[in-house]
Amino acid sequence: MKVLNSVHPADFKGYDTALIRERFLADGLVQADQINLVYTHHDRMILGIANPVNHDLALGTYPILRAGYFLERRELGIINVGGEGEISADGKVHTLGKLDCLYLGKGTKGVSFKAKGAANPPVFYLVSAPAHVNYPTTLMTHAAAVKVTLGDAATANHRTINKYIHAQGIKSCQLVMGLTILHSGSVWNTMPAHVHDRRMEAYFYFDLPQDQRVFHFMGEGTETRHIVMGNHEAVISPPWSIHSGAGTASYSFIWGMGGENQDYTDMDPIALTDIR
Repeated sequence: MKVLNSVHPADFKGYDTALIRERFLADGLVQADQINLVYTHHDRMILGIANPVNHDLALGTYPILRAGYFLERRELGIINVGGEGEISADGKVHTLGKLDCLYLGKGTKGVSFKAKGAANPPVFYLVSAPAHVNYPTTLMTHAAAVKVTLGDAATANHRTINKYIHAQGIKSCQLVMGLTILHSGSVWNTMPAHVHDRRMEAYFYFDLPQDQRVFHFMGEGTETRHIVMGNHEAVISPPWSIHSGAGTASYSFIWGMGGENQDYTDMDPIALTDIR
């Protein structure tokens, strides 16, 4: 498991491209018949991919967790961005189509991932946060997710937000999770930008053609940097950083948050005229 340490905003101002990618980018996550995870000290979130193709994959524990099993003191949100697959949680099997979400609460011991067909295997994106309360395993289809449409074609940010794990949706201890799909012709996500000092956030980009890229903007609102990202890559956004991007082609992204509260609207907007 790769470990990413916390970064101070004053230090970030001096980072070059290579160092930004080293400290914030999670790439190379999708590998057949493997689970690849990244641990960040920002709110101690873990994110990654389970990509079963020819074999079932069991979610084990890791030395950094100092736990008997992965979800002994954690909760886990999973969104499938690939073909149909199955997740077994303590013996109960859940089938997930593309964009379906499964929540697993603290105390779930046995977790495994399976493909329904090797020709179109699932790509399970995982986000885990520490938990001190046990909430029940819950499956939510994409059709059942709360949907909010924002932005406008005139500003190239017309998009639909799908909320899965949040205060009025799937119950969790601190995890908040969902995905955003951009409408045809729009390229900007989360613009105008914002920060939320009480929660870190991670973005996972998907459904982006392999030869296209997303320019993801981060840093303090008055001192921004960017990181160029490809399909199936994730980026860590500290509480002090904006998180916004523009793509060279159509794409979607999953957002996952953990921190002090679950209030989706708890954010501090930054006016476009103030961004530097």
